[in-house]
Amino acid sequence: MNSQEIKALYDRAQALVKAGQVQEAEAVCLRSSPAFREDPNICCLLGEICLQQRNPGDAREWYQGVLEKHSDFPRALEGMGLAQLALGLPAEAVGYLEQAVAAAPERSKTRMALARALMEADRGEESEQEVTQALRLDPRKATLARAERAQLEGRMEDAEKLLRELLAKDPNDEKALRMLGNIALEVSHFKAARRLLRRAVDLAPGFAMGWNDLANVDLKQDRYDEALQNIQRAIDIDPRLVHSYVMRGNVLTRAQRHEDSLAAYRQALDLSPNNIGALAGMGHVLKTIGRQQESIAAYRQCIRAHPAFGEAYWSLANLKTFEFDAAEVQVMTHMIGEQDLPDEPKVNFLLSLGKHHENEAEYDQAFEYYLRGNELRRKHEVYDPVQTQVVHDRIISVFSREFFAQREGFGNPGRAPILVVGLPRSGSTLIEQILASHSMVEGTMELPDLGRIVGKLNQRGGKQGPNTITGESPGKNVGQNVGQNVGQNVGKSMGKDQRLPEYPEAVLDLDGEQAAALGADYLESTLRYRTGKPYFIDKMPNNFSSIGLLQAILPNAKVINARRHPLDSCLGSYKQLFFKGQSFTYDQFELGQYYLEYQRIMDHWHEVLPGKVLDVHYEHMVFDQEAQTRRILDYLGLPWEDQCMRFYETDRAVNTASSEQVRQPMYSSSVNFWRNYEAHLGELIETLEPLLLQLPEQDRPAGLRRHTA
Repeated sequence: MNSQEIKALYDRAQALVKAGQVQEAEAVCLRSSPAFREDPNICCLLGEICLQQRNPGDAREWYQGVLEKHSDFPRALEGMGLAQLALGLPAEAVGYLEQAVAAAPERSKTRMALARALMEADRGEESEQEVTQALRLDPRKATLARAERAQLEGRMEDAEKLLRELLAKDPNDEKALRMLGNIALEVSHFKAARRLLRRAVDLAPGFAMGWNDLANVDLKQDRYDEALQNIQRAIDIDPRLVHSYVMRGNVLTRAQRHEDSLAAYRQALDLSPNNIGALAGMGHVLKTIGRQQESIAAYRQCIRAHPAFGEAYWSLANLKTFEFDAAEVQVMTHMIGEQDLPDEPKVNFLLSLGKHHENEAEYDQAFEYYLRGNELRRKHEVYDPVQTQVVHDRIISVFSREFFAQREGFGNPGRAPILVVGLPRSGSTLIEQILASHSMVEGTMELPDLGRIVGKLNQRGGKQGPNTITGESPGKNVGQNVGQNVGQNVGKSMGKDQRLPEYPEAVLDLDGEQAAALGADYLESTLRYRTGKPYFIDKMPNNFSSIGLLQAILPNAKVINARRHPLDSCLGSYKQLFFKGQSFTYDQFELGQYYLEYQRIMDHWHEVLPGKVLDVHYEHMVFDQEAQTRRILDYLGLPWEDQCMRFYETDRAVNTASSEQVRQPMYSSSVNFWRNYEAHLGELIETLEPLLLQLPEQDRPAGLRRHTA
């Protein structure tokens, strides 16, 4: 046997593995002569390929063959331990990995594997000792571990600093690049995230999770085709990596390809029957398309497999029409008492218990849970009421009567968009469902496209400004240096000199052609959600602050403002657990202040754009649906259609918390629901007093009825 030929074969196969061409590497080894396959390193490489392919049984066979001839071969001992671990045999794994550590005591990777096996074998103290030893042997891994812990604990600046120091020493560290890219993504620095993750997969084309992370950047920017291509790369590299199929399901869900997304989640479940992401994703999709019982079954399977996964319980509570059984209530009650349970699932359990007791008409007990859940969630939110007021001051200053008078005729003449705005839980989904029942109107979802126009204007200004849709700041300093040049290959600084004003002041510099181009961009970007009907709905509630921008770029677009009794609106938001955004909803004072800001800016639009916005009150719709529906259709210039009265029969995907409520006929039980909680809403009532005093006396809280309107 020629040792040089064996080495050449091994090097070729190893290069293919590093390039992500695992199946080709396996074929190269297996097509070699039997003599070549007796080489222990080639056998170990085949074992490693089997482990990458999630085939630990075959991997064990390759390692066993080596150990029969070379009983102390470290690579085979480590591989055998990893195979046993993958087969769910941690005690057996420990035995092999301890031998591997004894044979190669300076190998950090082997000690980390032993630490994992010891932990799974319930030998936690010994596991910690091995971790300490492994980190001492490999400072790079120690830095990566510290950065990962900082990231998990929300200390993004610390994590970023550690990773940039690591990349300063080695700009080609793909794991550090990946982690830094994900930090950039977390603070919405998409260009930096894409640049860092692209470099990671360029350096390591076989880095399946890197391709999935790159797909996540695409998903965040609604680049669904590119995301699916990157996920396919990950699947080609490792067809048994469950995360890739879950990721594909998530992308297809966002693209509203619901049946395709269900198929992707089923592929994940074929590989891992109790995968959390696949079960939760499937439940969300089934809920969205109205298959409620199947949705409940998916969530309950998730609960059975993962009792501490609070999101599944909240997803059931968020159906609004669902009732927990006694065993589920008992589990939730137990979970909120667990000292080691992280805050996020605990919040889910608390708000779910609030909804359960509300269903039982036990309002005092329900509010106790809502209060505890909101106080816990608020600790993890970033919201500044003053920032919201400052942003609205700037918007009001820019979008004046004079602004619109001087720009008569600006913008794209398109008439297709119908924006439904307002605050969350104010009836916007009901209005959307009624309009989507009309043959000429496309019901889409809460579209991010107008917010992205704001983002483009901020990019012109050279920095990331506050979110004018939510009033939230991006977080001080975090991510500002992500992507900074930490070596000749890593990229450029995120920071730029501010040469142009941000939004909203940036709008002052737009000429007629530029305003029309932005309107055209909005119309083009929303085509992905439409099927060709003359009109479509954009139901992003917080677009209310961008009505002036909409008028500047699409003056013929229509706007419907969903209104509701201030206390019902605010209480609905307070009881709701939002996936992201709406950070003002977890504190009564901040919630009331935000409502006052919403009212202030809506009053401004009515003043400077008279007739532009149609206010539709939820209570009026509930008690006189036909008159309000005719009023809306007249405003839109659409003919009457009887199907609008039977909106609950319309079969369409509904993504919001009201999905099940709008699939039933109109009901009035939620009108003045705030009265059940009046004793607990003192801070909110005090904050909203100026508005509440303007209501008819019978619609005010008891403490304000002595006043006159």
